[in-house]
Amino acid sequence: MDKMMSREIRLASRPKGLPTAANFTLASTQIAPLQDQEVLVRNRFMSVDPYMRGRMNEGKSYIPPFELGKTLEGGAIGEVIESRAGEFKPGDAVISSFGWREFFIASPKELHAVNREVQPLSVYLGALGMTGMTAWVGLNLVDVKAGDVIFISGAAGAVGSMAGQLAKLRGCRVIGSAGSMEKVLFLREECGFDFAFNYKAGPILEQLNEGAPDGIDVYFDNVGGEMLEAALSALRVHGRIIACGAISGYNDEKSRSGPSNLFNIITKRLTMKGMMVLDWQDRQGEFQKEVGGYFLSGKLKHRETVVEGIDKAVDAFLGLFQGKNVGKMVVKLF
Repeated sequence: MDKMMSREIRLASRPKGLPTAANFTLASTQIAPLQDQEVLVRNRFMSVDPYMRGRMNEGKSYIPPFELGKTLEGGAIGEVIESRAGEFKPGDAVISSFGWREFFIASPKELHAVNREVQPLSVYLGALGMTGMTAWVGLNLVDVKAGDVIFISGAAGAVGSMAGQLAKLRGCRVIGSAGSMEKVLFLREECGFDFAFNYKAGPILEQLNEGAPDGIDVYFDNVGGEMLEAALSALRVHGRIIACGAISGYNDEKSRSGPSNLFNIITKRLTMKGMMVLDWQDRQGEFQKEVGGYFLSGKLKHRETVVEGIDKAVDAFLGLFQGKNVGKMVVKLF
């Protein structure tokens, strides 16, 4: 291998509030010669996800923070270019956590082979990847079942659009909120939501009540803030809340006050459960069998927003907080 170069994105400084391009830097690095039991991979697609914002802060969290001056990490799918390990051969499609870079060298244990006949390969970062499994885990967490009325915030995003479709397949009435009419139409026409509304077009609770005049059984929370407060009002007695994310507060520099109606948890005897998909890795095979079957049979729609080039990866990440994605946001590298 003769001086192969790879471009990568590094964390230049820790963001204060909403990140900007100045918090990142694009760098080039030389790929070292391959050693025994190593594999050279060229990334085809990389994922950008809201949870990455928390890793840009200093201090302990559920996942170690990104290091200043070091390459960022995240889900990626690529192809093996060269291998000196028996487990992989050139042309194999592999998933890794070595996103935010064009090429990398890894040991076999850091790679997971997937069927490259499944197209687009980027589906392994969305419907058949972490976001799809997050949606599946959330529904299982509170035993979402046929007949439930479920409200999903951030419904046009990667997790929300999957959660809604999976809930429909379980026989639920599904309601979603999104930030534009384009996204509302996507939820209604492509994802099969029974009701969807633009939260920017009017009071959230009023619109939610229009879609569920008799209340909701389950709230799948991707947003927090005002959405959670509206859901606490709309939930029926013994309702359940899936606490998956709270993107509305990820860039807050100071902690915000909680919902004014939190006492509803007591009076309505609600259940609220937090989740981390990492805790469910032992059930990944079950997820892949069920959701993979839906995808291959055409019962599950996979929408993604594709940005091209490693030099546009930061723009793609920032776009998550500006509502620029419909479905999964991915960056195509090659």
